[in-house]
Amino acid sequence: MKKIFSYFAIGSLILTLCCCDKDFEKININPTLTSDLDPGYLLSTAELNSAVNNFHYGAEIVQQIITPFTGVLEGGNHNVVYDPNIDDIFNGMYDTPAKLLADIISRTKDNPDRSNLYNVARIWKAYVFQILVDTYGDVPYSEAGKAFIDGNYQPKYDDQKVIYDDLLTEVSDAVSQLDPSKDAIDEDIFYNGNIDQWKRLGNSLLLRIAMRLTQVDQDKAKQYVAMAVDPSHGGVMQSNDDNAVVLYNSLFTNSVSSTFNGSERANYYVGAPFVDFLQQTDDPRLKVIAVKYANPSSPIDDAGPEDTDPADQQGMPYGYSEVTIVNAPGFPGKIGTAFKYSQFNRRTVIALEAPKFLVTYAQTELLLAEAAQRGWVSGSAADHFAKGVTAGMQQMALYGDLGQIPDGDITAYLAAHPFDPANALEQINNQYWVASFLNSSEAWANFRRSGYPKLAPNPYPNADPSVKGDFIHRLVYPSREKSVNTDNYNAAVEHMGGDNLGIHLFWEK
Repeated sequence: MKKIFSYFAIGSLILTLCCCDKDFEKININPTLTSDLDPGYLLSTAELNSAVNNFHYGAEIVQQIITPFTGVLEGGNHNVVYDPNIDDIFNGMYDTPAKLLADIISRTKDNPDRSNLYNVARIWKAYVFQILVDTYGDVPYSEAGKAFIDGNYQPKYDDQKVIYDDLLTEVSDAVSQLDPSKDAIDEDIFYNGNIDQWKRLGNSLLLRIAMRLTQVDQDKAKQYVAMAVDPSHGGVMQSNDDNAVVLYNSLFTNSVSSTFNGSERANYYVGAPFVDFLQQTDDPRLKVIAVKYANPSSPIDDAGPEDTDPADQQGMPYGYSEVTIVNAPGFPGKIGTAFKYSQFNRRTVIALEAPKFLVTYAQTELLLAEAAQRGWVSGSAADHFAKGVTAGMQQMALYGDLGQIPDGDITAYLAAHPFDPANALEQINNQYWVASFLNSSEAWANFRRSGYPKLAPNPYPNADPSVKGDFIHRLVYPSREKSVNTDNYNAAVEHMGGDNLGIHLFWEK
């Protein structure tokens, strides 16, 4: 988790070498640069570039982030298709992580001296492809990322259920093959090559994948949940030290934060349902997350007094445009070009150096709480719940001194909101929603799986017909796929029954 930017220059070189597929060997090899980088450096670049943005859709669908603006900012805010924003996950994951991980796997699969690197790449590839499946459904998988390897530039789309089955097999096998006595992975930016932590990450990811099946295949879900928590298999995350998180610094900044601190700083707000939930439960995270600036259109040093009092926060409601928002009940007015709704704190959660959480101990404990409630694992659901909530609050410390939540506040929160077996699934998954703030792909996926929190559908009047009065269930494929991978795109659309926002994934009822 410590060495994120030591390899940035090498990562930049890798991206230079990987950015073009067609006629790669003829036009993209510089004779003065190496063309045979150590695959360990490919891993660090794949990890770093897995922190793909999804605030245009995922975070807006689960009603944590909102912009009222139409045009280039549209997406989940209005439940519409806007291709440049719909592409973020597809292009971001395929262009770098999927490609580099496929390269690592190809180069190390028959090399016993790189066994750990090979299996770590298999685990992280599963992370990448779970997000792709959860976002789009059927996607290129078995042939993906292999253009350099076998010259296939039009990969077929695989059945999403088949992909999920393979992810379970790949992760479980890769974890079992990891061995601390074998090759070190010094280039790893998550754990500096700590294999025991990689085992726990792999099992926590296995738990996440398995729990996605609770609506459609409980026997399989239970089987792999049991494997994930088995101490002989390495167990799951034990503390926030095991979090898979990308750290940034003043030179290499968080891209979401850069957007929200730059030209869009007056355009994005905290969603009303999110603010309301945190206020109603007296959640101490609200003070870290939300703020009202005196001059929200200005850079942070000129934004004036910063009001972080939880009682003063007001989230922006859904269903409005920049024109109609003035008609919203309780409209607070404007300050220059900005609205007087709560925004995200630029000194904490969207500071330029703010971390990006990918898989966390808090999420893992909350999934274990649900598994325990279902009777799939031993232990107390209440204990796992308390650990998950505590970890979710404690991880806010990575946002700096202002993110620190005192232990007394956490204890008081748990005392005021004790675990309730009669409403366990709702209580657990509401907390998962909060714990996955800014981890938008996971928050959206778990919302579709669990049905919690109980949000009202976005009432925007000009929503796409496929989801009007409902929620977005998947994103449509990028328009580029229709032109460059036409036959395989058409086969996928036929298999899924269309290409629109309303189609459910296989793990949804």
